[in-house]
Amino acid sequence: MRTLVLNAGYEPLGVVSFKRAIVLVMNQKATVVASDPAHPVWAASGSWDRPSVIILRRYVRIPNGRSVPVSRRGVLRRDDNRCGYCGGSASTIDHILPRSRGGKDSWENLVACCLRCNNLKSDRTPQEMNWTLLVTPKAPHGTSWLVRGVERGVPDWEEYLARAA
Repeated sequence: MRTLVLNAGYEPLGVVSFKRAIVLVMNQKATVVASDPAHPVWAASGSWDRPSVIILRRYVRIPNGRSVPVSRRGVLRRDDNRCGYCGGSASTIDHILPRSRGGKDSWENLVACCLRCNNLKSDRTPQEMNWTLLVTPKAPHGTSWLVRGVERGVPDWEEYLARAA
């Protein structure tokens, strides 16, 4: 079980194990905001609700200038696993300007792509294929993109992740 960690401004900072969350709470470095009473934590001295969201007592600011690193998983997530050319289910990514022609690994040059379109396009540009992109690729933004683990969120986290978007 994982716990979402927020700063004093209710911005998500990361995801920790529930054990780490309990240590932070017991050492008075964090406060429980939401808990999971259906799965208590048992100890020799009793039981406690398992924390699902905690807030740090000291303010921790997230810098605005942090950029999201490019990754295959990130491109597929950004494009909602939909092919940028046909709209079908995407399982791979494609360089709009092929690497063989100087295309870079950047958010603006990568798009989610189905295997069929990727094979048909090969090392050509969409213009050479007379294809148009269904999406305009750009770098993702928002705190939820910077925090590892939130893509596999818990229902208790939705309210706090929505604030950060």
